[in-house]
Amino acid sequence: MITILFIGDVVGEPGRTAVKHMLPELKREHGADFIIVNGENAAAGRGITPRLAQELLHAGVDVITTGDHVWDQAELAPWMESEPRVLRPVNYPQGTPGHGSVVVETPKGKIAVMQVQGRSFIQPPLENPFLISEAEAKRLREEKGVRVIFVDMHAETTSEKISTGYNLDGLVSAVVGTHTHVQTADETILERGTAYLTDAGMCGPAVGVLGREREPILQRFRTSMPAKFPVANWPVRLCGAVVQIDEATGRALSIARINKIVEKPAS
Repeated sequence: MITILFIGDVVGEPGRTAVKHMLPELKREHGADFIIVNGENAAAGRGITPRLAQELLHAGVDVITTGDHVWDQAELAPWMESEPRVLRPVNYPQGTPGHGSVVVETPKGKIAVMQVQGRSFIQPPLENPFLISEAEAKRLREEKGVRVIFVDMHAETTSEKISTGYNLDGLVSAVVGTHTHVQTADETILERGTAYLTDAGMCGPAVGVLGREREPILQRFRTSMPAKFPVANWPVRLCGAVVQIDEATGRALSIARINKIVEKPAS
């Protein structure tokens, strides 16, 4: 059995600090063999830099996924070619910097991670996520010999995420959604053995709006005037999921949500 720990969208410095502080405890508590983190909001809430990605990798994260904010920090694109463990969506056109999937050798066998981005109410519009993710899953299984495949589905609408889960059921081990920063309560194992959760939630400030300070957002809604949305402060809500997978078949055995409040560590 392989146990994968996935942590949802990391927001700003509080989110990064919470991940690095909590990883050893979470790894012991859940017996995690492999850790995936969505880091697309790690740099002050917009994108991720090479330095911040390296910090998370050095802290024990095995693969970092991203999403629609992947290019918000300009220095990331040229660096991604040299670091395949930091992913951008697989459904970007050919020739886009970086990688949409990666295969990692572990003591328990190969684990593949794939990042895919939806098209409904999210920018930029990319290639068809259903066709691309299905083809990539088949390639990973047939050409790379991988059975354990984890998919981060970064999308706005629940319907697109749910449909992706059904489309990939039996081809991949897990489909877990990101992007909305709000955890859903629909974890399940689909008919053909794929673990599914519509949204993992975020690892970001709990007292605010999706990890941002609430007053500027309230003003924006009240007045319709432009405003900056700074990252809020501690405590942090750390959300994610733990998926247990049969490494021989790639079928999920269980999926459980993580949702806990983390106070600021003593300096």
